[in-house]
Amino acid sequence: MDGTPQEITSVVGREVYSNNGVYVGEIEDVRLDIERETVTGLALSTINSDIFGNSMQDSRGIIIPYRWVRAVGDVVLVNDIVERYRGASDEEEAAA
Repeated sequence: MDGTPQEITSVVGREVYSNNGVYVGEIEDVRLDIERETVTGLALSTINSDIFGNSMQDSRGIIIPYRWVRAVGDVVLVNDIVERYRGASDEEEAAA
């Protein structure tokens, strides 16, 4: 984005990818801190089950902290930390 103020709802419906190109989900809503007038998170739906697996089966979505966002354009890029979630989940399942 070019720094021009945008409507906060303009990101709703955009797809979210990790910086490695892995689809994470689609933005359904934005979490705000009203007192600080900042965006604190992105609520995602239609999440990638390959990353989040069965742990999100009964969930409607997830919230990604806004500090993980690297770029906002036609799509939103987030740190690859979301991909590490998959690795942590796999390790927990193997230990069980």
